[in-house]
Amino acid sequence: MAPTSSTDDPPAFLGSQERNELLVVARASIRHGLDGHRPLVVDPARYPASLQQERAAFVTLTEEGRLRGCIGHLEACQALVRDVADNAFAAAFRDPRFQPLSAAELERIHIHVSVLSPQEPLDIGSELELLKVIRPGVDGLILEEEHHRGTFLPSVWETLRDPRQFLAHLKMKAGLSPEYWSDRMKVARYTTESFGE
Repeated sequence: MAPTSSTDDPPAFLGSQERNELLVVARASIRHGLDGHRPLVVDPARYPASLQQERAAFVTLTEEGRLRGCIGHLEACQALVRDVADNAFAAAFRDPRFQPLSAAELERIHIHVSVLSPQEPLDIGSELELLKVIRPGVDGLILEEEHHRGTFLPSVWETLRDPRQFLAHLKMKAGLSPEYWSDRMKVARYTTESFGE
C-alpha cells in the first residue's frame, strides 16, 4: 500500500545550540584539514546526547552563492558530530568536482548541514504512483537499481520544483535515462533538518 502524502514539516531533532555546535565543528574540521590534511578528530562523549546518536548527514559548502563542495552519507554509520566533522573535511578537500579548498577561501565559504532522517522505503508500482506520494520541498529521494544509484536532498526542490522534472534529473544523476522506469527499481525517501551559517 502506498504511503499517504503530507506536506507537514518533520519535527526538529536539534535545538539551536546543538546546530551551532555542529557548524563550529564543521568549520574547525575544515581549518584542521588545511593544516593537517585530515579531518578533525572529535570525541562524541564531549557533546550533547543528540550529537552522539548515529545519524547520517551531508555538509554543503557554498561560495558567493555557488556550490563549492557537498559530501555526506545516506546511512548512519557513526555519531552525528563525527559524521559532520568527516563530511565537512571531505566536502572541502575530496569532492571530485572541485579543487581542494584553499586557505584564502576559508573565510568566504558558507557551511550548510543537513541531518537525515532514517530512510522510508516506498512500496510503489509505477512512476505515476511515485509522483503522487512524493512531497515537494520535504522529501529527499533515493533511486537504486543494480549498480545505478542517486539521491537528491530536499534542498534540490528549490531549483527543480516540478516533481516530474525532479524525478527525471534524479534518474539522470543515477545514470539512467529521464524516461526510464522498471519494477526492479528501489525507491526510498527521507527528510532533512537543515541549517547553516
